[in-house]
Amino acid sequence: MIIELKEITVRELTNGYQDKEENGVVGYGGKLDIRPPYQREFIYKDKQRDAVINTITKNFPLNVMYWAVRDDGTFEVIDGQQRTISICQYINGDFAYFFKYFHNLQTDEKEQILDYKLMVYLCSGTDSEKLDWFTTINIAGEKLTDQELRNAVYSGSWVSDAKRYFSKNSRPKIGDDYLSGSANRQEYFETVLGWISKGNIVVYMSKHQHDPNANELWLYYQSVISWVKVTFPKYRKEMKGVQWGFLYNENKDKSFDHKKLEEEITKLMQDEDVTNKRGIYEYVLNRKEKYLNIRAFSDNQKREAYERQQGVCNVCNEPFEIYGMEADHVTPWHAGGKTSAINCQMICKEDNRRKSGK
Repeated sequence: MIIELKEITVRELTNGYQDKEENGVVGYGGKLDIRPPYQREFIYKDKQRDAVINTITKNFPLNVMYWAVRDDGTFEVIDGQQRTISICQYINGDFAYFFKYFHNLQTDEKEQILDYKLMVYLCSGTDSEKLDWFTTINIAGEKLTDQELRNAVYSGSWVSDAKRYFSKNSRPKIGDDYLSGSANRQEYFETVLGWISKGNIVVYMSKHQHDPNANELWLYYQSVISWVKVTFPKYRKEMKGVQWGFLYNENKDKSFDHKKLEEEITKLMQDEDVTNKRGIYEYVLNRKEKYLNIRAFSDNQKREAYERQQGVCNVCNEPFEIYGMEADHVTPWHAGGKTSAINCQMICKEDNRRKSGK
């Protein structure tokens, strides 16, 4: 791999700048691909973007950037996309810095910015060498998410098409209310990939890397959201972030009475012992109480029950120190028992492990 350090002015960088949205972003006279398929969307906040322009106007050094040299002599940004787009957008008049757009500056101020020199490392080598370098240098700065790194490793027609559905600003906004995270940071994409691959994202991406499109993934996702809306017609904020794809994989062929489900959900939402309201949706489908995070007995309730029992386990009738016992519902929660002092008993740890109804 060959690495060469080169000085490039802002004038040269921004020459021919175009943001073609879905079709990419180019600069440097059309020879620089600023947003290759594996790169993230623009995520800089105003404060970060302004910091880039402030650095340039004060002639302070900006962190070095990295470009890969392609076989046809053109370039692609490996590291520095966010800084590059910030610079280009400012020169293009897309935002103001300290209440002034670039075209409002005095001539000498404009020239100072356009003549500012950027330090760029040009990297020539194989695709695997460049991607390996890309992973290494992005440890610093705005760290990539795991999915952004996977996009780099498995870049191609399939990733580009999938991002059209799950990470582009112009993506179809189907099911956003059911997903948590950020589309721009590839979290929607990662979530759906986890669902369809049953947690084996790398295997799935490797298998489909060179597919012409991501139709399978998109159709799967639409099926998940349609199933959720039919099974749970009433939307609640607690539905955002539930692992719907895994529930769909397990239950899509089962028949549910959505009216009875809604009645149970309403009742559980009002139950003060249920501390994880989001887990209600998983519970009504698989009956695993762990998703509800049933409210635990307080230390005072445990001590009260321990003293009431005189330190004797309510199951085996053997005496124990309090640290050798655990609080338990006399009447199990699923049978209507509440997490209250009167329904609290202390039993030894071994009996608590064996006790049914937990």
